[in-house]
Amino acid sequence: MKRDYPLDTGGEEPADTPAPQLALRTVWISDLHLGTPGCQAEALLQFLKDVECDTLYLVGDIIDGWQLRRQWYWPQAHNDVVQKLLRKARKGTRVIFVPGNHDEFARRYVEHSFGGIEVASEWMHETADGRKLWVVHGDLFDGVIQCARWLAHVGDRAYEFTLKLNRHLNSLRARMGLPYWSLSRYLKFKVKRAVSYVNDFESAVAREAHKRGADGVVCGHIHHAELRMIDGVLYANDGDWVESLTALVEHADGRLEIIEWAEQRSRCIAREPVRDEDAQAPVGGEAVAV
Repeated sequence: MKRDYPLDTGGEEPADTPAPQLALRTVWISDLHLGTPGCQAEALLQFLKDVECDTLYLVGDIIDGWQLRRQWYWPQAHNDVVQKLLRKARKGTRVIFVPGNHDEFARRYVEHSFGGIEVASEWMHETADGRKLWVVHGDLFDGVIQCARWLAHVGDRAYEFTLKLNRHLNSLRARMGLPYWSLSRYLKFKVKRAVSYVNDFESAVAREAHKRGADGVVCGHIHHAELRMIDGVLYANDGDWVESLTALVEHADGRLEIIEWAEQRSRCIAREPVRDEDAQAPVGGEAVAV
């Protein structure tokens, strides 16, 4: 039986808050890693303000319980993101939370609702054009997580160090007028074994979606946004808000697209004034649609 646990949703947004720039049917985001210094909370909050949708999926690793157990880190920007999600749920957006490995503590609350946010272990989404998409975080297809949990934690520490180095590097790049660049993302696709891991993960998730009778799968976990066909199955990964700053969206006609947010983030860091042509530009980067 579904139970609802009311949460303090905070105050209303100011009356002069600008209207959303992009109206969508569905949005998928994952791997926010709230509670870590690597979370790009300011950019994420701006994205959530600029986008309106009927359904919002939170596809795991929203709150990083691993990091919070080691050391508490929760700045105001992270609290603002949570309040924004709660506010969206209260104002009519259906918000569905599918926990991942970093916020696996929430898996004990499956089929419950917190502040209007539904918790589910997985979901079957039907697009406007009739396709069925299996929504799952994806950590169950990661051999490291399942078979060698201690190794996953070691890798998490190394990843945290890389992100810290990446922040200093991008601070320097911003002062030089250069755009945002992800060191960890670069390393991920330069190391042969990492590339092989990503390919194996994508194929495994797609095969399982096919077994479940779905036309495709939407997942996160590996921090790599992707939208492509694998053996007749649509594989969609919504990326993350630590490295790539991406989201998967569905338009009113069922068309899927990956939205890149890094360009807007780098402009914000550099504190460049918004030009008239920027104000008219569509949200996100170059569209990848299926």
